[in-house]
Amino acid sequence: MSATIISEKKHYPVLLSKIISIITPQYGGTFIDCTFGQGGYTKKILEFQNTKVISLDRDKDCQKIATDLEKEFKNRFVFNNKKFSQIKDLNLNQEKIKAVIFDLGCSLTQIKNLNKGLSFRSKGELNMKMGLNDFSAKDVVNKLDQKELEKIFKFFGEEKDYKRIAYKIVKDRKSKDIDTSTLVKIIESSKRKKNYKIHSATKVFQALRIFVNKEISELIYGLINATKILKKNGLIIVVSFHSLEDKIVKYFFKNLSETKSVSRYMPKTKEKVNLLKLVNKKPITATIKEVEENPSSRSAKLRSAIKKEEFYDFETDILDKFKYLIDIEKYSQKLWKGLL
Repeated sequence: MSATIISEKKHYPVLLSKIISIITPQYGGTFIDCTFGQGGYTKKILEFQNTKVISLDRDKDCQKIATDLEKEFKNRFVFNNKKFSQIKDLNLNQEKIKAVIFDLGCSLTQIKNLNKGLSFRSKGELNMKMGLNDFSAKDVVNKLDQKELEKIFKFFGEEKDYKRIAYKIVKDRKSKDIDTSTLVKIIESSKRKKNYKIHSATKVFQALRIFVNKEISELIYGLINATKILKKNGLIIVVSFHSLEDKIVKYFFKNLSETKSVSRYMPKTKEKVNLLKLVNKKPITATIKEVEENPSSRSAKLRSAIKKEEFYDFETDILDKFKYLIDIEKYSQKLWKGLL
């Protein structure tokens, strides 16, 4: 996942002005940009004096932009080639983090990269690896069984024709491996109704990308670990682009903004606490003007919360709530352990 959506003519960090108004970098502080991408958020934050940005991104293709920024902003910018879940491994040196920012969108730069194979319009190989991966989408469609493919398409892509598509994939791969163009043809021939708003292959390709990059568990553990490293009054900001991501973020914020007991490992307190406070109860969306300039921002939803207490160990049932999705991700063990 990358930090922004890119127009062919101009670089657009999504909902940038809204994020800046929430994190207030004009007053200084240290920020973590969890999806560096093309550096949109990071560059804007560094325009303000007395700011520092620690960034991470699993896509190593970001390295050149990051290296240039490290030269320009010595001692104020650090890049880490890491995934969301690895935010806990950052060397923070007792830094007090003012805000952690997640932007869950894919950039046009990534989509147009044939080596990544993210697009159903691509002539490249079925890949979809965003970086630090163990297997590709080609492995998934050619090796997992029909029931496993059905669940991936149903729950990660919300694809209604998941059974028909999975059946035809398993049938057709007996004669030859499934590549990008073959997969698109299979999907189009399996659809019972044509959707004129989006391409027929959109949901299946989304599902495969989510599965290959373990985006569900990465997001969940990213949120948990970001909350743990924040001190009191630290902010978490998340921009999501599809309903499954937003469902997870919404539940996590709601779950920790209601009265909860702290971990049994923490000192006992007489009262239960709300660990988070919602900054905006309803998600912030793009303005009409921003959508006109960058149509892909139409689906963006921004949610944010502030940490109210100094607790670093806490209880949340988010792993139980979305266990059925994490269990689907575990099908991947058959691929990277060489069991197929």
